[in-house]
Amino acid sequence: QVELVESGGGLVQAGGSQRLSCVASGRSFSTYALAWFRQAPGKERDLVAAINRSGGRIYYADSVKGRFTISRDNAKNTVYLQMNHLKPEDTAVYSCAGRAGGDIAYWSSQYAYWGQGTQVTVSS
Repeated sequence: QVELVESGGGLVQAGGSQRLSCVASGRSFSTYALAWFRQAPGKERDLVAAINRSGGRIYYADSVKGRFTISRDNAKNTVYLQMNHLKPEDTAVYSCAGRAGGDIAYWSSQYAYWGQGTQVTVSS
């Protein structure tokens, strides 16, 4: 069993930056692919970014390319999401997710492990 715990959310002004962290408990963190999803009120949960187990393959949604960076530190069992040039439309609950097998997946149903989520609010 893997437990994921996010931190780093909060209120930020448009144009600002924020870094989210997700720490995993349990073994075999380095064998998991990890991702950040977000869900705004009244909308579906969408994939924001994903990283494979080695960090050598990364995916970004078009809406965040060039502004967000996903990274992982396997020694610390942690995945990060650095968010720059934030926009009000980035406001959402951000959740980290993990899946065994090591390869990136694009649908939330493909991830077995989830954090509780952290609210990010970008004011205009």
